[in-house]
Amino acid sequence: MALSIFGASALAPVPASGADGIEINHLGINNTLVRVGDGGRYLMLPVQESNDDARINILVDGKIAETIYVRLAKSKTDYYVPFDLTPYKGKNIVLDVVTPQGRSSIREAKEDVCWRGFELTDTPDMTDRETKFRPAFHHTPMYGWMNDPNGMFYKDGVWHLYYQFNPYGSKWQNMTWGHSTSTDLVNWKHEPVAIRPDGLGSIFSGSSVVDHNNTAGFGKDAIIALYTSAGTSQMQSLASSTDNGQTFTPYPSNPIITLETEARDPNMFWNEKTGEWNLVLAHALEREMLFFTSPDLKTWTLQSSFGKGEGEQSGVWECPDLFPLKVDGTGETKWVLICNINPGGPFGGSAVQYFIGDWDGKTFTADKDATGKIPTKWLDYGKDNYALVSWSDAPEGRRTAIGWMSNWQYAAEVPTMQYRSANTLPREIGLFRAADGEIYVSNAPSPEVLALRNRLVADKSNISLGNIAKSFTLPEANGGLYEIIAEIDAAGCDSLKMVLSNKADNKVILTYNAAERKMYFDRTKSGIVDFSESFPVVTASPTFEDNGKITVRMFIDRSSIEMFGNDGRFVMTNLVFPEMPYSSLALSSFGGKAKVKNLKIYSLSTK
Repeated sequence: MALSIFGASALAPVPASGADGIEINHLGINNTLVRVGDGGRYLMLPVQESNDDARINILVDGKIAETIYVRLAKSKTDYYVPFDLTPYKGKNIVLDVVTPQGRSSIREAKEDVCWRGFELTDTPDMTDRETKFRPAFHHTPMYGWMNDPNGMFYKDGVWHLYYQFNPYGSKWQNMTWGHSTSTDLVNWKHEPVAIRPDGLGSIFSGSSVVDHNNTAGFGKDAIIALYTSAGTSQMQSLASSTDNGQTFTPYPSNPIITLETEARDPNMFWNEKTGEWNLVLAHALEREMLFFTSPDLKTWTLQSSFGKGEGEQSGVWECPDLFPLKVDGTGETKWVLICNINPGGPFGGSAVQYFIGDWDGKTFTADKDATGKIPTKWLDYGKDNYALVSWSDAPEGRRTAIGWMSNWQYAAEVPTMQYRSANTLPREIGLFRAADGEIYVSNAPSPEVLALRNRLVADKSNISLGNIAKSFTLPEANGGLYEIIAEIDAAGCDSLKMVLSNKADNKVILTYNAAERKMYFDRTKSGIVDFSESFPVVTASPTFEDNGKITVRMFIDRSSIEMFGNDGRFVMTNLVFPEMPYSSLALSSFGGKAKVKNLKIYSLSTK
């Protein structure tokens, strides 16, 4: 039968001893054995999010095969998660469950609803219960928790996206590498989990490369993944794949890098100039990056470090990336060191900082500003772009990247339950020199997102603005999906305002301040904002122009707005949870006249 994994309404009454094929043996107030017989490919586990994690040892023929952590339901079932029994078919399977809830007696322990909720099924009902807020054109997991994108590579026309994934609940735990693939960076196919926790611990973030020259000895064009094994300590491990990243085999001699202090998120690349592999490793609590070299991806030599005392230091450093780019309009090449940080973002919580400099294969040397200091620079001035990293082997020399579209301050509390978190739109990373002489990173939507355009619903030109707002209708179909492009000349006014609103009086207010050369994004009244005190904020971004002329390109999905200004020279990514789709755009200016030279609004759709 098909059993819904989302919502207690599908829970049918079953005997206290368990459903068909399941036997419950209570051993004490906090310890229970669940014996699983034949009857289905999946064992459905009932979850209550407000509970603490129960530890479940999966015993196969009497030996621990794996350990998972699940917030088993005590008083009510919020949803179900499936545990795949296929690898253990034909064997004796017992779940040794240790629950954290305090109880006074076994009689009380037996009343937990989870014991009546375990079910066997061949076909879990994966129907989407989150259509109101689940993004339509951003990647999300089918269910469960997702955070950092990692391990991404491109091969044979396919973009592989791996991510930190909890298959057993919608809050952080059981870190594995989830896996999705796409041929167009817009439509994603969910693949089986790629790398699971093992005896060295959970599988944290890392990177993957195509080993074109078989330097590691696993075969020409094998996929090699490096990741952090997070057990009692953090160490770096290797796994290889000979089926284009569908399945990975851990290296028998793992771990391959060990340190005396916490380090994580290895990011590697082939250095053509030096003929060896380079690797950046986040020395998290030391607030620095470590750099290694290797001839074969197995043996790594520490060469240098960068970052102590530099940039934003108030949070841990994580999820690095390092790559070269040409500065727009010049032949100059500079290196970009991405350094994700949490907390310490400009508006609280997590964010992406970066450094511009040079890389000689062993040492990163950061550029200094006119004062002789290494400046702190931010890639995105919203609150919801973190753990941004790029694909390896991207075609045509592209530097294509993607981020986790959330913030550690409230990621586990957003008003969804079937899944939690999405990725940003894919972005093309570039470099530009601004009026202050400094080099900055731009990130513009990847060209593939043009395929999202469905219909041009508004095409206006030479709109004169004053303090009486001019309004335009926005498409509400399919949950309110659209792209807005506005070419604005605000040189003649003090400020310009763009307001997205709906009939529930939810509104997002975007304000350009001409004197400050800043764009403000106010989501304090954007809809549902009360799930976290850190959510209703105003973020602000420099616009990197000096003439009041800006072009704004915005993508509005069901629960997010991404604003790209002046071809990605300034970017603001923010989640929103409106009670109904934003249906109106109002434009006005204050302290003088402004002109919208062109305004285009496209409805968007996926295949």
